[in-house]
Amino acid sequence: MAIVHATDQTFEKEILEGVVLVDFWAAWCGPCKMIAPVLEEVDAEIGHDVKIVKVDVDENQVTAAQYEIMSIPSLLLFIDGEVKAKTAGFMPKELLIEFISDNK
Repeated sequence: MAIVHATDQTFEKEILEGVVLVDFWAAWCGPCKMIAPVLEEVDAEIGHDVKIVKVDVDENQVTAAQYEIMSIPSLLLFIDGEVKAKTAGFMPKELLIEFISDNK
């Protein structure tokens, strides 16, 4: 499955069904740039089990405020529209897959 870029207008629709990992990020954020290729790898490995959605906090401030995003990258794991887990900062692929598996 391809990584989806959501906006304030499309966010709710993207997280409604199944297991969804949301990456709150910004173009100027160094750790966000570091985790982007990791998310691509995770999508390639387990994208059939988890949908990955990216939200640019500068362009989508309503959604970022709604989920109280204070630092980026912030990763929220949703199951059927409900937040199940939250973490922040860079994470290597193995730990990110473990974070998803442990919380779904």
